[in-house]
Parts: sequence; structure tokens; C-alpha cells
Amino acid sequence: MIIVHHLNNSRSQRVLWLLEELGLPYEIVRYQRDPKTMLAPKELRAIHPLGKSPILQDGDVTLAESGAIVEYLLERYGQGRLKPAVGSADWLRFVYFLHYAEGSAMPPLLLKLVFVRMETAPVPFFAKPVARMLAKGAQKAFVDPQLKLHLDYMEGEIGKSEWFAGSEFTAADIQMSFPLEAAASRGGLDAPRPKLHAFLERIHARPAYQAALAKGGKYDFA
Repeated sequence: MIIVHHLNNSRSQRVLWLLEELGLPYEIVRYQRDPKTMLAPKELRAIHPLGKSPILQDGDVTLAESGAIVEYLLERYGQGRLKPAVGSADWLRFVYFLHYAEGSAMPPLLLKLVFVRMETAPVPFFAKPVARMLAKGAQKAFVDPQLKLHLDYMEGEIGKSEWFAGSEFTAADIQMSFPLEAAASRGGLDAPRPKLHAFLERIHARPAYQAALAKGGKYDFA
């Protein structure tokens, strides 16, 4: 039986969604973030040394990293589903966006989260003005321009076809969901990007997405 070690409001929601799209049976082991630090609990380190989510167990296989989990599930259980034919032009886009989601799209979103929290983090009163100035300066000079660059890029790419890897829905769209949902929540995905908003509406309407959401529990990015 496939087991997903699932952390609330995390990338592991994508793994549940992929499993639902593939129609595979699975079990969920649930973990909650620390309400103050928002970090995963230390119990996850008993499953994988890094203590991050998602973690997938399938028999004697224990695997972390969203992209690796997606590739593993498609290779072992996909039977050709949710990915284009190898060697096709769509396949190249599929591979690219499967890795772009975490390799390029997520880092500026994580920096945005860090600097926003820095503005309100508990620090000695005499250091608050400096901390806020540094946080705002970093956002204005680097983080926000990077977010705009990537969101403009993604808006243009999804405008080329209905899905990121062509006319058919693939696991690359599942991977791309998390950075776009995070961007809609806190990263500047606003009205001037109608194609990305339409993409989010399409994925949220998918029955497998809704089934994963029901099983995964509260997910603030949805």
C-alpha cells in the first residue's frame, strides 16, 4: 500500500492529487505544522532524515522531493498516463515545467514569505526599524521584481496552450499548481494575469483535485 506522509498546507497535497488522477489506493499519515514557526514536526525525521513533506512510502521504497515522487509514480504506475510521448515537443515542455516549478518558480516565493515574516518577527524594539527596512528593501530591490518576471513568464507560457505541456493535462500541471497557488495567496498573482487565473480555475474544477482536497484536509492555498 502506498503511504503519503502528509503535512497541512504543503507540497504533499500535489501527491494526493496525482494519486487520485491515477486512481491508485493510498493511505495518509497526517502531520501539522507548528503554529508559531510553521515548520514540520520533528516526527517526520523518523521517516526521512530531512523531516520534510511530502514523503512517499511504497513497500521498501521511501522517497522525498515532489518531483522525484511524481516521476516515480508515473514510471511505476502511470502506464503512459499524465505525460506526453517521450521525444515529442510536448514531452520537452513537460520535463521542463516538471522541474521549473521547484527549481525556478518557488525560490522567490519562499524569499517573499521569509521577508514578509521578518517585518513582523519578534525582535528587540531597537532592532525593529532596521529589520523592517532590510525586509522591505530586499523585497523592493530583488524579490518583487523576480516574482513579476516569473509570473509574466508563466502567463505567456500558459497562453500558448491549454496546459503547460500542451493541449493535454499532465503531471507537470500538478507540479505547477503549488507555486501558482502560493503566488495567488501571497506572491502577486493578481488580476492582470487572466490566463494563470483561468489555469487555477481549471485545476480546481477537476474531480481528482477535489477528491484529494477532501482527503487531505484544510488547504489554505486552494
